[in-house]
Amino acid sequence: MVSIVTPVYNETKHLAECIESVLAQTYQNWDYTIVDNCSTDGSVEVACSYAARDPRIRVVANTEFLRAIPNHNVAMRQISPTSKYCKVVFADDWMFPQCLEKMVDVAEENPSVGIVGAYSLQDERVMWAGLPYPSRLVSGKDICRRLFLEGLYVFGSASCVLYRADLVRSHDPFFNESNFHADMEICLALLKNCDFAFVHQVLVYQRVRAGSLATVSSEINTYAPGRLHALVNHGKDFLDCQEFDRCLKLALSDYYATLAGGFVRGRDRRFWEFHKKKLAEAGVGFSRVRLARVMLAKCAAVLLNPKCGLDKARQIAREAVHPSQPNVPAKESRS
Repeated sequence: MVSIVTPVYNETKHLAECIESVLAQTYQNWDYTIVDNCSTDGSVEVACSYAARDPRIRVVANTEFLRAIPNHNVAMRQISPTSKYCKVVFADDWMFPQCLEKMVDVAEENPSVGIVGAYSLQDERVMWAGLPYPSRLVSGKDICRRLFLEGLYVFGSASCVLYRADLVRSHDPFFNESNFHADMEICLALLKNCDFAFVHQVLVYQRVRAGSLATVSSEINTYAPGRLHALVNHGKDFLDCQEFDRCLKLALSDYYATLAGGFVRGRDRRFWEFHKKKLAEAGVGFSRVRLARVMLAKCAAVLLNPKCGLDKARQIAREAVHPSQPNVPAKESRS
């Protein structure tokens, strides 16, 4: 049995497509709970119309509006006590027909697996690194080490993975509600004690749209603090002391490159308050001196290169705002 959950907030435009993708699965041993977060656009009516036609579908309506990740946790609490696996599909995403079948197959082959991942299609782009083909299984500790040491991000978003249901039940709340990238953090937490499997196929479609948490994340750039939070809170479970110190140095270097880009682009107080708070939470604090040094280095790189004109300066600024991020977590639905 697979318990599927979909948190919903004002997704009447996409919800039917999401539900239809569940109904179209080649693997049919599932139940499906849709959690409506006080939608005002008719989403709950769409959900209820499907529930009236299929007894495996039920709708839970929140009595008060919740922020996105707390609503995700409400959804995770709805999984059936008899289910062996749990699958999230956000309301603006959908699954290809073989998604459940392929993920359940690899999980059943390997009882040590706690999380199964796969590729996703994000608009027209195939997303997320995978294990070297044809390998389908890796120890949880090894894949997390590779995340920190190599930037190999295989988890995608919650829509991209299948969780073992007993792991979901043993963590309440399932997602860290103070972390924009709680989907990455829960994978790190779970994989300390289980293994990871990967299906080498595109099994999920993820829609990029305005208003999603991905858009908010890009506006204030939550990726650098997300990586730093993951490292500070979980890195020592996978790395030795020298590896941890090296990764911390690199994470802070990338973080201050992000802040320098924010300065160049004239980010507002919200941007700076957010990042000062996240640096404080990580136990390292914000350093104006370090930021000034990074800014001077960026300026020197422009001034000392006679071929570096305005276009090059703009490129440096863009790279500072969005440094190369092979391990950027997936977008999260606003639901």
